[in-house]
Amino acid sequence: MFSFQKSKKPTENESVLAESDIDSDSRNIPKEDVLAELMTENKAVRQETAEAFESENSGEDSAESSAESLVKSLAESLAESLAESSAESSDLISNDISDVVPNVISDITPDVIFEAADLSFKYPGGDEVLKKINLKIYKGEYTIITGLNGSGKSTFAYHLNALLRPTSGTMLVDGMDTKSNKYVPQIHRQVGIVFQNPYTQFVGNTVEEDIAFGPENLGLSRKEIRERVDAAMDAVHIRDRAYQDPSSLSGGEAQAAAIAGVLAMDSECIVFDEVTSMLDHAAEERVFKIVDELRERGKTIVCITHDPKELLKADHIIVFEKGEVIFDGSVTAYISSEKYRLPDIVKLMKRLHNEGCDVSEFVSGPEQAAEEIIAYLKTIRQF
Repeated sequence: MFSFQKSKKPTENESVLAESDIDSDSRNIPKEDVLAELMTENKAVRQETAEAFESENSGEDSAESSAESLVKSLAESLAESLAESSAESSDLISNDISDVVPNVISDITPDVIFEAADLSFKYPGGDEVLKKINLKIYKGEYTIITGLNGSGKSTFAYHLNALLRPTSGTMLVDGMDTKSNKYVPQIHRQVGIVFQNPYTQFVGNTVEEDIAFGPENLGLSRKEIRERVDAAMDAVHIRDRAYQDPSSLSGGEAQAAAIAGVLAMDSECIVFDEVTSMLDHAAEERVFKIVDELRERGKTIVCITHDPKELLKADHIIVFEKGEVIFDGSVTAYISSEKYRLPDIVKLMKRLHNEGCDVSEFVSGPEQAAEEIIAYLKTIRQF
């Protein structure tokens, strides 16, 4: 199988790459310590997944064919149980799914993947960063969480895959309470996260090794690992960088490699934390194209950003301010409220509309705006 060693992040990247706004949320802890701890835990997740898998399957035949059969049966059983939201028996996991996840909320809406209830959080020795957050995010949605730096949005994002746990209140991920340690490996498999600084995520000596690390720890066969790695590299167009040291990649390439690592895990939900903030326009467009393709595949996408131009394609917008949710709704409701930051193209369309032009102010981007304006100009020429 593949073998891995932790890649050392190059020092030159440290001065170039901006850091997440999580440090602004923490009052009394150096941001380097907070971020380093999260990165360390993120890397440990993969090893934890491997240990959990080995524990569940101790005593099984170690031959590759037996392992492949076992993993396939386990995956099918788990997927079936989650899809049906039932407590059907599973010989590979337990006689009753409730033995594995006894605290699953029985009356949760099946389509809800994240539910925060009175969620509050503060760093040790610091002020409260999140204050009684109540919200739901649904499967298959493209949700954007926005707000100014220091608003708490990145801190909340790290609750979505249990990197952080609530100080009080609850965070449920597909019905699983993140405070229960027994659910954490499954939550980490189900929810992948791509950080603002991709260099902190790499654990392999080459791009290919780094992408393969997660699938290998799931106990998959060599053949399936190979297929997942190839598919992930093709999806983000970095196959020509397969044998390159991840730390030597450009910003856009590094972000693509980090996304590929999550894709190879086949996570149901992917969280992007300010992933385009340090990229040039071409690299930014590359990332958004990947996001669009993931949406077409039915993935649940959560993007953390403070850039209003990214809002227009979202299904769901959540706005944070000083640790509280001040807006939770659709793009149309967001634009109509006229209370929050708007993309420049929306400001233009609003101005034209208010000046009497028969154009819609609810556009998904420059292309649709251009179509609206051209159609309006054609009607004028007819008179």
